[in-house]
Amino acid sequence: MDHYMIGWGHTRFGKHTDSDIESLIVQAAREALEDAGVDAAEIDAIYLGHFNSGMSPQDFCAPLVLQVDERLRFKPATRVENACASGSAALHQGLNHLASGAARRVLVVGVEKMTDAGAAQVADSLLGASYRRSDLVETSLGFAGVFARIARAYFDAYGDHSDVLARIAAKNHHNGARNPYAHLQNDFGFDFCNTESARNPVVAAPLRRTDCSPVSDGAAAVVLSDASGLASARRAVGFRSRVQATEFMPMARRDLTELEGAAHAWRQAMQQAGVGLDDLSFAEVHDCFTIAELMIYEAIGLTPKGQGRRAIEEGWVTADGRLPVNPSGGLKAKGHPVGATGVSMHVMAAKQLTGEAGDMQVASPQLGAVFNMGGVAVANYASVLERAR
Repeated sequence: MDHYMIGWGHTRFGKHTDSDIESLIVQAAREALEDAGVDAAEIDAIYLGHFNSGMSPQDFCAPLVLQVDERLRFKPATRVENACASGSAALHQGLNHLASGAARRVLVVGVEKMTDAGAAQVADSLLGASYRRSDLVETSLGFAGVFARIARAYFDAYGDHSDVLARIAAKNHHNGARNPYAHLQNDFGFDFCNTESARNPVVAAPLRRTDCSPVSDGAAAVVLSDASGLASARRAVGFRSRVQATEFMPMARRDLTELEGAAHAWRQAMQQAGVGLDDLSFAEVHDCFTIAELMIYEAIGLTPKGQGRRAIEEGWVTADGRLPVNPSGGLKAKGHPVGATGVSMHVMAAKQLTGEAGDMQVASPQLGAVFNMGGVAVANYASVLERAR
């Protein structure tokens, strides 16, 4: 390990009626700098993950990070966008900057302000992460329509899994109820998640509201350092591996019943880290919809293809299971402010590994993994993390 997270910050995810993009950035970034014990003057570069796609009028936003501290003035600041994986993309660019030797400390921020836009605008904006040219999607349903199509293909191949998706939703809402940063802190339970009702309507068949991550605002930030920062860091989390893999965007070129890009990125990250699933203490994965988490169980090798239901039905992925998945509540409960998500997932993992996860804490974690994806597993980012000190 040569590169580390030495400090992090995180706003609560949710509806921030009194905050804008700038104030969310400032809150998370100041917290990260203070947490790292790093003066703003020591930052050599800034990367900001931000999707936007028309959801916010402030599209040019990397310079807003300079509002954190006047000593960031004239530092290189760059926005990075890669759909729902924009946060991880920014993090990777920060790590690449360190690896080049051109920087010793890098500030990475992820942010999104979604709730000011209307439902129809958000739905259309999120379709910016799909292949608009030829994929057949229900525009009015946004990405829920895209993943409903995925779910129908999976159900056609392996049978109706609506109850399985409800179990995944219930697990993540149970975990999110213990996460002070989560947008939704309600432990709804399986029966609620498994029943269509006025409070839990079908959004895009077969997906109910509890199968879909909420529209959220929020920001997360980390301070990255090379090995020179370890001596002064009060604690650090290192990258054992990190991988980016890009899949074909047109769904017509892919098998809709599996996430091959996710599987490739995960497999490479595990090989580079020299570890297997049994070595991991937990994983934070991209459950934008419950069908995504189900298929990720298979992509990461927990079960063979078509048998992902075993992981949730047999309790493997609960907080005290074989491999706790999304102890933070995941995107499903924590929320999915798109540009912030990848950074947030790494902050949640860092908190676990340093024993700072509070009521979310898993028992004695040694290694954690993160999988963040943009689009339908088009932009795939996987990393394996370990506490360095």
